[in-house]
Amino acid sequence: MRLSRRGLLRAGLAGTAATALGGLTSGCAVPTGSTGRNMVLWYWSGGLSDTVVKEATARYDNVVSLKAQQIGGYYRSKLITTMAGGAHIPDIAGLKGEDMASYLPNADQFVDLRTLGADKLKSRYLDWKWQQAIAPDGSLIGFPIDVGPVVHYYQNAVFEKAGLPYEPEDVSRELDTWEKFFAAGEQLKKRIPGTYILNDVGSVFEMSIGQGTTRFVDADRNFIGDGEHVRTCWDRAVEAKRRGIVSDIVSGTPDSIAAKERGLLPSALNASWAAGDLKLEVPKTEGKWRVADCPGGPSNVGGSFLAITKACREPERAFEIITWILNADNQAQGFVEAGLFPSTPASYEMQKLREPDPFFGDQITMDVFGPAAEKIPVAFNSPYDVALGQPVRDEIKNVGVLGKDPEKAWRDAMRKCRRIADHLGVSH
Repeated sequence: MRLSRRGLLRAGLAGTAATALGGLTSGCAVPTGSTGRNMVLWYWSGGLSDTVVKEATARYDNVVSLKAQQIGGYYRSKLITTMAGGAHIPDIAGLKGEDMASYLPNADQFVDLRTLGADKLKSRYLDWKWQQAIAPDGSLIGFPIDVGPVVHYYQNAVFEKAGLPYEPEDVSRELDTWEKFFAAGEQLKKRIPGTYILNDVGSVFEMSIGQGTTRFVDADRNFIGDGEHVRTCWDRAVEAKRRGIVSDIVSGTPDSIAAKERGLLPSALNASWAAGDLKLEVPKTEGKWRVADCPGGPSNVGGSFLAITKACREPERAFEIITWILNADNQAQGFVEAGLFPSTPASYEMQKLREPDPFFGDQITMDVFGPAAEKIPVAFNSPYDVALGQPVRDEIKNVGVLGKDPEKAWRDAMRKCRRIADHLGVSH
């Protein structure tokens, strides 16, 4: 079964930053990369447009034999193990966005793309995404593939029945803060009993974290997950639960699908790629959904990069290949084909991305996705953020799903974080 973008993201998050690249040597042996006309590209299913990859293989066939390989299973672990082993290392490798921070301390394992002319192309890509691939030494190790701007998916007829704003522009304007969104959730539940504006508290916490510029560990390797910026996001998620606007139905289950089809779960906060999940999950609801801005401001979930490993014997040619694969035209194709939202703003004005979408009532969703992608704040991402953020995410889930006391859950999360921080050598 092909994993959805959500499934791919969850698979990536299962990896812990604590072990990232820990076993790599200071440099890969040259003979392990491409030889002569051969060049190997590693990526995962859905990570690139298959059409664009096929076209790249044909386009460069006269100068290099490009072999594109989709690597199944735990992609990140396989890449790290292969690089540490010093054999059969790909020339070009996809790097998942949620793992990028864990690669940065080992930037010497990759080619600094600035040395190949990357800075000349910087203005064509989203600045905040570009910044995510810059290592502490200033080198650029990844070229942006896609991003995941967060939006508000909702069923307009249900919102209209509940007396709420229901046109996308009105929803974006009138539910622009978390408080207004929560109040709308209370009105929805009151007017249409059994209906919820949220399916889980985790989405509130996750999107709120993404709206800020700090995470769980700062640039000086200090744990800051106990700070006000995280606690505010935690309290916001708890507030959603307290106000009774969160469903108890487990996402992805038959009950969840049935509730969406009946209009009982008519709202979700998720990334651009979740549009594809909705279309697969509840095709019977075509025409009932709309897209509006995320309350509280832009946020991002997901998005990846292409890198050139030090094992590559022809980095100039590899750079030519990845910059062609990731130009604005091909990124537009990636969105149409695989839901990969472009990191190239020029793509947003292309006609193929501005077609009315029947699933969303013929709305031109790019009018919401595009501005959201361009306004996402630049945030510092630490190699230890995933490991030290996981206990907080686990405990907020316990609050939402199991009804655990929020204060006890917070204390338990902080205790687990301090223990992990000690293990990783992170100050707290």
